[in-house]
Amino acid sequence: MPTVHDWINNPLGIVDEMFAQSHSSPDWEKKVVEYFKEKLKLNDAHAWVPSLNDVPLHYMKPNSLVKFRCMVQDMFDPEFFMGVYEINDPTSNSKQVKCGKYKDVTECAQVDFNSRNTVTSERQTFYCVPIPGESQWVKESYAGTSQARVVPSTSYVQNRHKRSYEEDDEMDTQSQMKDVSQGAHSSAESHGNMDPKRQETKAPSQDSSPSHCTSSLDLNFPLPGEKGPACLVKVYENWDSFKLNDMLEVFGILSVDPALSVIADEREASSLLDPTEGMETVEEQRVHSPPASLVPRLHMLYAQPLVHNNPLLPSSALENGDYLSSVLGELASVRAELLTFLTHVLMGDSLAAEYLILHLISNVYSRRDVLPLGKFTLNLSGCPLSSPYTEHLYNVIQQLVPSSFRLCMSLQNMNNQRMVPRKDYTANRLMSGILQLANNTSLFLDETQLEQGQLDTTGVQNITALGNLISWQKVDYDFNYHQMEFPCNINVLIASEGRSLLPSDCQIHLRPTLNPPNLEEYLSAVQVAQVPSQINKYRIYLSVARALNYTISDEITKAVEEDFVEMRKDDPQSMSAEDLHRLLVVARLLSLSHGQNTLSRDGWMKAKQLEVLRLSQTQQQKCVNGNEP
Repeated sequence: MPTVHDWINNPLGIVDEMFAQSHSSPDWEKKVVEYFKEKLKLNDAHAWVPSLNDVPLHYMKPNSLVKFRCMVQDMFDPEFFMGVYEINDPTSNSKQVKCGKYKDVTECAQVDFNSRNTVTSERQTFYCVPIPGESQWVKESYAGTSQARVVPSTSYVQNRHKRSYEEDDEMDTQSQMKDVSQGAHSSAESHGNMDPKRQETKAPSQDSSPSHCTSSLDLNFPLPGEKGPACLVKVYENWDSFKLNDMLEVFGILSVDPALSVIADEREASSLLDPTEGMETVEEQRVHSPPASLVPRLHMLYAQPLVHNNPLLPSSALENGDYLSSVLGELASVRAELLTFLTHVLMGDSLAAEYLILHLISNVYSRRDVLPLGKFTLNLSGCPLSSPYTEHLYNVIQQLVPSSFRLCMSLQNMNNQRMVPRKDYTANRLMSGILQLANNTSLFLDETQLEQGQLDTTGVQNITALGNLISWQKVDYDFNYHQMEFPCNINVLIASEGRSLLPSDCQIHLRPTLNPPNLEEYLSAVQVAQVPSQINKYRIYLSVARALNYTISDEITKAVEEDFVEMRKDDPQSMSAEDLHRLLVVARLLSLSHGQNTLSRDGWMKAKQLEVLRLSQTQQQKCVNGNEP
């Protein structure tokens, strides 16, 4: 069994030991990363590492190994720090070479800035937030599998119930002021200026009162009402391999050094007295150096890109052939049970339930020029207005998918909420928006909430942004003087009374065959009837089905082409190229939903039958509502 005490509780000790043994060998840093990677592979050792998603920050031991499941919300400018530095030890009257990697401040001793042994290194900082819209069942499941043992940090938790974290930090650091002023010059975020005065560690420029901290510090979560920690993740290698909005599980060394707050206060006071003292504005200092007690620093040792955030699947399950083979055999039976469940939720409309399954497993698997292939935005029209039906429908979807968000398209929301992220050049950060979401998020647009009124400029821009997301699976971020495209992979479901004002890949009109006297009680009973083990089967099914590879043989391709010509023979208007594209998407999703990764003739015929039924059902509704567009 690995010595947990060493590599989890005191990772810096291992780093320093390997540095001391390196004798200036350049590959010691790689050995450090490999060491921790190997430890994490052993017998689910990653489950022993405490998670910032589950454990309150004040229960975490400073400078210990922790993990964080997150999304990259912003990327700051690179910063310089002292990778290697030399100190003068007054007690022994000797000099020692120290490692500055994975640290925010140096050891409390006199740093020799003129030493020839000093090595200036560069690192990148990512601002990371919890995965937006992550479902409660996901958080609880991840927390339930954790084997980490944590106790309140005795260094500064005793009185935390009586006063704020910031007040604790202030009291803890008053006695260290002299040492810090000498020793905290190491891990400087100097942003290219190598003047020693600029090599102080940046930290919060906040007032110590809790009210000031909470009012002036915006954690910049993309979705309203989100909770959880935000982190400044320090990246030391291969940072070009990460992209904005990537989902990651970061393993790194936690830094919540109270000295960061002291230095930041000094820097803010200095910049106010002499604006030429620093290159950064006060706003930028506050954003880039928030209180470590609110936004801890995490020095990355290793990051695992997350293809999905479904805790019921092993992280590499979708690449494991044996695992997929064992699951594929059960997909057909689980699909039948899920279809029955969704049919009840959709008040007896089994056809709508079929299309909802296809929507839930849809996925942008490739792009041809600007065209995203595989997307399947569904417009479920005919939703009742007289009851909170759409809210209950969203709750069901939220129980099935790992990440989701319901956007009520009320006039007030459309005119006031920020959908598109915007660059704030004063604070030098990307202000998040509702559409800054991780891949595979389910976005539920509730158009039944839209009332009559006038959309202002912001409202029109938000509607345009939603239309671009649906049609092109991209969001144009606002950089003031230009826009920058960011591709995405977001499942959009539009619930509406009539046909949606937004584009969609497929519209199906809800035709209930059940008319329960109390709709809310009925829907609640339908959900309660599903035991947790059954719901978990649905969750695994949806994640696996959407990740399966899919091919079409030359034989089937030729048969589809001949069928297309035949369908257009009598009436060329009956089947357009757009209709064929949608039919091919339906056929693909229908095959995958049955656990089949290739299209068969039978699958093609079933897809055609589904589309005929859907078009018939939608056409009947148009005849009933003559004013329907």
